Amino acid sequence: MQKRKHITIRDIARESGASLTTVSLVLNKRDSRISSATRKRVLDVVDRLGYRPSRLAQGLQARRSHIIAILVPELRNAFADAYVGELISAAYECAAKSQYKLLLEMADPDFIARGQYRELFDRHFVDGMLCIGVTSRDSYLADFEDGLRPMLIINNYIDGLDLNYVRCDYEAAGRLAAEYLLSLGHHRIGLIRGAVEVRTSHDLCHGFEMALNAAGHSLPESMVVDGKYTEEGGADAARLLLKRDPKLTAIFAGNDKMAIGAMATLTHLGRHIPDDLSVIGCDDLRQAAYCIPPLTTIQTPLHDLGYHACECLLDLVEGRRRSVRETRPVRLIARESAAPPPKPG
Repeated sequence: MQKRKHITIRDIARESGASLTTVSLVLNKRDSRISSATRKRVLDVVDRLGYRPSRLAQGLQARRSHIIAILVPELRNAFADAYVGELISAAYECAAKSQYKLLLEMADPDFIARGQYRELFDRHFVDGMLCIGVTSRDSYLADFEDGLRPMLIINNYIDGLDLNYVRCDYEAAGRLAAEYLLSLGHHRIGLIRGAVEVRTSHDLCHGFEMALNAAGHSLPESMVVDGKYTEEGGADAARLLLKRDPKLTAIFAGNDKMAIGAMATLTHLGRHIPDDLSVIGCDDLRQAAYCIPPLTTIQTPLHDLGYHACECLLDLVEGRRRSVRETRPVRLIARESAAPPPKPG
């Protein structure tokens, strides 16, 4: 039997009629300035020839790459996002301590459609994967249920899929926020929730509403608005809540970014925080303490969460654990953005 020829990028370049530089840029997904037709032609040749990078041979020999992939959602400026960045920084610290490197990837449609999240394992590029920003739409993660490729979700989980995760207790976060506002005397409260496709967003809403109900109060559906986890979304949501109830005295936002956006809009509308209207966030991002006024928030310790999640993934990779299902505690950080409601009159 004739031995199969090892395919190189020179073969890809020759067959596709593209330069070596162009082929390299396409293979490394740095091809933003390359036409879609050229990109397709190169990838078609890659598929037809069955090209595999030389890293495959290295991985097959070593069986361990000592590289952890971090998969982030397809968001604008995802790697500059404060929430994502905090988790990545913590994971890096943990990985470096154990002499692992990180590989950052974005879960864009092409990456998923081509099954590249599987190939990172199958070609021995990575030993494990951390997933940030997971939603219920990420059905492709079902491929990890068999446990053959070590993967762990940070700060969320997916109903119906048996996957590893480390997350914060968002039901407790909602409960703590509601109880604190009630203790201050608030009854006209609005909720700016996160995206409905995020399971922990449902947990937060449930905890918040249950605490209100336990105290004999309700949360009308009209007082719950999706803030899309962004500052812009929080600003729009706050404006809508005030339009629906001009006598609103408090807002709880499902993350600090939405709370900061809400505070900006309330200030622009002439509302003084907390004298006229209280605001509570969730996460305790670094900038929360430096808002004007400093933001009261529910601390979901993101750095500790990211570090511990990476520790758990390494346990899976190195065979010390077979599965991880952990929920971490949260706590209220009282600052100056929440106070008793204004007296009537």
